[in-house]
Amino acid sequence: MTALVPAPRFALPSIAAWLENPWPFAGHNPVRVEESDTDGKYVVRAELPGFDPEKHISVTTHHGLLTISAEREAREIEHGRSEFFYGKFSRTLPLPQGVDTAKVSASYADGILEVTMPHHEQTQQKEVKIDVTKA
Repeated sequence: MTALVPAPRFALPSIAAWLENPWPFAGHNPVRVEESDTDGKYVVRAELPGFDPEKHISVTTHHGLLTISAEREAREIEHGRSEFFYGKFSRTLPLPQGVDTAKVSASYADGILEVTMPHHEQTQQKEVKIDVTKA
């Protein structure tokens, strides 16, 4: 006769979560991003559903890096389980050459944060007049 063993109260990591990581023992990054560099601008989109962007999300640029930080406050769950990520987490990405971080903008809609930076304006080739001083 086989005895029934109750299921554990904690959740083991799923195989799918392990396959999403580059190394199975690495920490899972809760901020997933898309990057594009088209039409004279660099755009990063980040999945951050359920956040109040005015209170819980920050975007910074510094020394050629873009950092997106977020914080989710933990909720007490008495019965059940949660796969949500709680606490502080961030994602830092290197910026491509030529983006103008002085003109960075960000918007948030439907759980997606979109950060946009134009490329520095390329000046047209110009011939420079040479002043000649006669001795």
